[in-house]
Amino acid sequence: MVASPSLENERGSRSGIKRLLRFSLVGGVALYFASTLSCGGLNLGEVQPQDLCKCVPLEPPIADFRHYQKHVPIPNNMTPIETTVDTILSWPQDVIILPDAPRTGRELQVFHVAQAFLQNVSVNGEDCDVDLEISQTADRNAPRVIVETPVDSEFCSARKNIQSQLMSHGFRLDVEHGGELPQALPAEVLGMAFEDFEHNRGSGQVATLWELHPAIVNLLP
Repeated sequence: MVASPSLENERGSRSGIKRLLRFSLVGGVALYFASTLSCGGLNLGEVQPQDLCKCVPLEPPIADFRHYQKHVPIPNNMTPIETTVDTILSWPQDVIILPDAPRTGRELQVFHVAQAFLQNVSVNGEDCDVDLEISQTADRNAPRVIVETPVDSEFCSARKNIQSQLMSHGFRLDVEHGGELPQALPAEVLGMAFEDFEHNRGSGQVATLWELHPAIVNLLP
């Protein structure tokens, strides 16, 4: 039996609609996953290695404020200046900082904090730096200073060291695990002063734009 032209046209129309629906569904799913990844909806652990030294930044350097100014080695031919968290909190802040401003003044110096308390630590998936918050005392509400250990290869051992030290206290640190520590831990910090700009930075206890960045953090016994 030969199908009538109208029946063939109807079948062709239905087939075309099915192809269109399949195309729309596939495209919609692809768009959903692309949107979810770009908005941070996917677990970073699914797209990032757990090895802190192999983390791949999700944003290009151009998107990072003063990227090339803070991604530098800590000079090993400079005697560190002893300081405290409270002293860093007292440093005056500039009203405006240009996004490509070179290091000047205090930012060219290396500082050592003999004892502080580590309150919070995580890996920033955007630039892969390890972000840590320290305070003068163990009080949860004490004002804090951010210190960061960059993703740069010369800081690989420092990143793995703090990860291992935290693990010995039962705290897991990687691209999908981090945050407030169960209790503040005594630590020492070596790093260069760096002035950031006002944006969503860490917890509500962070009380200054000044950081130690780059910095190396070691837990104390």
